[in-house]
Amino acid sequence: MKYKYLIGIALISALISCRKDDETTAVVNTPINDSIVIKVMSSNFLSGGLAEPITIVTRTLSNGTTAECFKIVTKSTPTDHVQGPWCPTNISDDASKGGIWLENGNVYDVDGAFIKNLATFYNNTTWQMYNTTTGEITKTLTQADCQAAANPNVGVQYKNYCVECLPSYVSTLTKTIYIPVTPVRLTTPISFGAGPNSSGPSTRGIAFNGVVFDAPAPVNAILGAYTLAPFDDAGGHINIGAGYHYHAATGKSTKITQTDGHAAMIGYALDGHGMYERLSAAGTEYTDLDASRGHYDSVRGYHYHVDKAGANNFINSLAGAYAK
Repeated sequence: MKYKYLIGIALISALISCRKDDETTAVVNTPINDSIVIKVMSSNFLSGGLAEPITIVTRTLSNGTTAECFKIVTKSTPTDHVQGPWCPTNISDDASKGGIWLENGNVYDVDGAFIKNLATFYNNTTWQMYNTTTGEITKTLTQADCQAAANPNVGVQYKNYCVECLPSYVSTLTKTIYIPVTPVRLTTPISFGAGPNSSGPSTRGIAFNGVVFDAPAPVNAILGAYTLAPFDDAGGHINIGAGYHYHAATGKSTKITQTDGHAAMIGYALDGHGMYERLSAAGTEYTDLDASRGHYDSVRGYHYHVDKAGANNFINSLAGAYAK
């Protein structure tokens, strides 16, 4: 089995909401005065994944202040790795023909054998995602199928479907993201949206290739509909509303190697703090991370280390203010 990472599929992903400059919010907490603050470098982004050049605009931050922010308009199309495959075609297909799936922290190749074994894997005979005579796997084949199957209210007609949405379905889609040029770390982390007591955004950050690091996939909703929505080797999938986006960091996208053996940098969180791989160059895990999955050093300032791919997670909260 080839080594792969990740889980799940997000069925809904919204663009980051932004308020006009004349709107204000109450200051919920105060900045932390780190001695080393590393600014976002727009030159780190690959121009091929952007719909237009990055510009600087003034935005209101979540703590009520205003700041210069990078306006990033992305095509959500990676230029540093291929997209797919996701669903194999036949139960005889090997791992190169499908994506990956995660269950209970483990990563599985979605090859033909995995699809064939779903009833045993989930101990539920309702799973039957292939033709027992031909071995052909039942999967979405059109954009209409993708749109109908990749949503929280999957119809019964898509029961036991492998959901696969193609890049051609979202070829003209763009999204705009604002990131503070200079990160502002706060005394109280900001919870991500779509969870209890949360007020922040759902998107976690953005990779250097312009692809969004998204919220955890709603696995229970996917499995509850007896669908499977694999991810490719890069940890990404496509849906009509969000385009291509990641649910885990698998080492396929562009990274910036650190000269001191620290984990490589892979992108920026929405608050402008750097996002780095989980493990150091030597393969060790960082044990001093805070509740947001971040820590501080004198070279990189405050920054995050992403969770393991199988966790269906990147970071736990935003330690800094984000652009509204």
